[in-house]
Amino acid sequence: MYDVYKIRKDFPELELTVNGRPNTYLDTAASALKPEAVIEKMMTFYRTQYANVHRGAYSLSEQATMAYEKARDTVARFINAQNREIVFTRSATESINLVAASWGMHNLQPKDDILLSEAEHHANLVPWQMVRDKTGCRLNFFALNDDGSYNSENFHRALTAQTKLVAVAGISNVLGTVFPVKEMAEAAHQNGALCLVDACQSMVHRQVDVQDIGCDFLAFSGHKTYGPTGIGVLYGRYELLAAMQPYQTGGDMVKKVTLQHTEFAEPPARFEAGTPAIAEAVGLGAALEYMDRLGMKNIAAHEKAVMDYALARLAEIPEFRIVGVAPDKGGVISFALGDIHPQDVAFVLDKEGIAIRTGHHCAEPIVNRMGFSSLARASFGLYTTNEDIDRFVAALHKVKSFF
Repeated sequence: MYDVYKIRKDFPELELTVNGRPNTYLDTAASALKPEAVIEKMMTFYRTQYANVHRGAYSLSEQATMAYEKARDTVARFINAQNREIVFTRSATESINLVAASWGMHNLQPKDDILLSEAEHHANLVPWQMVRDKTGCRLNFFALNDDGSYNSENFHRALTAQTKLVAVAGISNVLGTVFPVKEMAEAAHQNGALCLVDACQSMVHRQVDVQDIGCDFLAFSGHKTYGPTGIGVLYGRYELLAAMQPYQTGGDMVKKVTLQHTEFAEPPARFEAGTPAIAEAVGLGAALEYMDRLGMKNIAAHEKAVMDYALARLAEIPEFRIVGVAPDKGGVISFALGDIHPQDVAFVLDKEGIAIRTGHHCAEPIVNRMGFSSLARASFGLYTTNEDIDRFVAALHKVKSFF
């Protein structure tokens, strides 16, 4: 049985008070809180196992290497990939930049298109703008429905013979829209294109299986999956990684070096130049193991129940407008409260101990497309309760009374 109140005890920050109120953390889409299992795993590693990996001919280095590579194994199992298809990066942003630099810059030409949704995070938009500017390829976008839901006709209409890459978020970080990435990957392949999935929001809410999706690349970050900052993952089909040039060069990504020539290591080492984020990888492994113990289906069911409760309660508030009302949306509610500025909303909520996010959420084009320059956003996690929602709703009524 999924006991959210027992689970909350695993997260030390939820025991804090903020401005004399219970810590009501509704910003998991930006960064998830960390369970004790992750914190302790990293502390133990630093205390008893730390050394540099791969190159040390001594026991501590061997132990650290085993811990680092065990984390890679954990990631591979969690998303149903091969060990050699998992590249550790510093963030999902770096993962996408790696594909842009090592695949995009070398494979795209002026006659080629990259197809994106209009709802992409800047991390899955700006790198492709850079590729366009360097290679002369084109960016093409497919529009969503006015309510923020996915429009299959628009996607298939925008997918042309010139499309060489479809790059799309699994779940929009602004709208919560769930994109049918399996269907989109299949359509891309039938069209002769590759598919990259930005799974940052997907990983925290739902089971992700790269074999089932059929994508060619997938990126996610550690800090959104209840793990540490400074660690990300790139999944890539091995034959693609093996054909790509390294994104960065230096130590530990080489097979042989002379003064005039370098032979690069095979993936994934080819893409992990220098000393990696060792403890962070260990922490990410612990975070995925924690989520696995809870069960992704259980997490998804709990979050759906919280979302349903939130939607019902928020409907009670006059002038509360949810931006993005696609069915079966992820745990994100972006909203406007009448004509009250989102920063003013967030300021009052903070005084009540409630953490939300405001702004364009690093997805400015879709916020503008929905008719706003800034939005407030509440987002949920595996530890969110109905009581959190009740405090949120009560605080929003207080905001209304102030303005």
